[in-house]
Amino acid sequence: MEIRSLALSDHDDWLPLWLAYLEFYETVLSDDQTALTFGRLVDPAFPVHAALARDAEGRAIGFVHWLTHPSTSADGPYCYLEDLFVTPDVRGTGAGRALIATVADWARAHGCAQVYWLTQSHNATARVLYDRVADDTGFVHYAIEL
Repeated sequence: MEIRSLALSDHDDWLPLWLAYLEFYETVLSDDQTALTFGRLVDPAFPVHAALARDAEGRAIGFVHWLTHPSTSADGPYCYLEDLFVTPDVRGTGAGRALIATVADWARAHGCAQVYWLTQSHNATARVLYDRVADDTGFVHYAIEL
């Protein structure tokens, strides 16, 4: 498996993964929002980062997107792992763990105090992995759509 930064040339490989991710979370975004998201992910001037995982045959099998923000609880920024997706056929092979490790390595190199993420409470498959690589903080997530 190879993991590297997402590039403009990866669009056609990233898009089906992104659409599958949205479907998994029962989320609908416009084509314009998806285009904006990809553009931001590959724009070095925009403060969101992305990596794409490929298997030994070069097939795109997963992605991770992350960003940083200041924190009132630490000197360094926090790193928020916003999106993580691995194709169902490679789940349990270490791809998700490797994508999380990519973010953690990047965060350490950039002076972050912590990497954190959210998932749905019923996402049992992912939570098995998350419980192995991170601590469940017990926080409950609330949101106000604006």
